[in-house]
Amino acid sequence: MLLSLTLLVVALVVVALAGYLIAVAVALVKARGNVARLASGLEIIVGHVGPLKERIGPINSALRDLLVALADVDRHLLDVARILRG
Repeated sequence: MLLSLTLLVVALVVVALAGYLIAVAVALVKARGNVARLASGLEIIVGHVGPLKERIGPINSALRDLLVALADVDRHLLDVARILRG
């Protein structure tokens, strides 16, 4: 009786472990497909943003000039506000 109960428990543990291992294997296969799609998408993005490399410098320079101009406007508006407050 004890031997058959032990064998039954061992069989249940083996079946449970096999089920978990199968579930992990299925999840890994799905993850592999997702990672492959992600890598493909990233390669496409790299192709799309490649031409921006030459344009970033002039855009950054123009934004820097805009920042300086907006800072001047801000200072002038602060002066106007001080004058109007009295």
